[in-house]
Amino acid sequence: MLVIHPDECIDCGVCEPECPADAIKPDTEPGLEKWLQVNADYAKSWPNITQKKESPADAKEFDGMEGKFEKYFSPNPGSGD
Repeated sequence: MLVIHPDECIDCGVCEPECPADAIKPDTEPGLEKWLQVNADYAKSWPNITQKKESPADAKEFDGMEGKFEKYFSPNPGSGD
């Protein structure tokens, strides 16, 4: 999972077609308040991505999966929380 800092995004749209999971949406779409907050919170502490890497081998298994954020995400990775 990657996040985009909503205050630093210039809304150019270049990232949208680059996302293989079609997960990047304009912040003007209704119902995205939760994701705007997740992006704002974690963009402050997660590192900036400076190099493109290969997708994880199991990425396609998670593409489009409902509820994966609630099921798999942890604000404290490795802690079991």
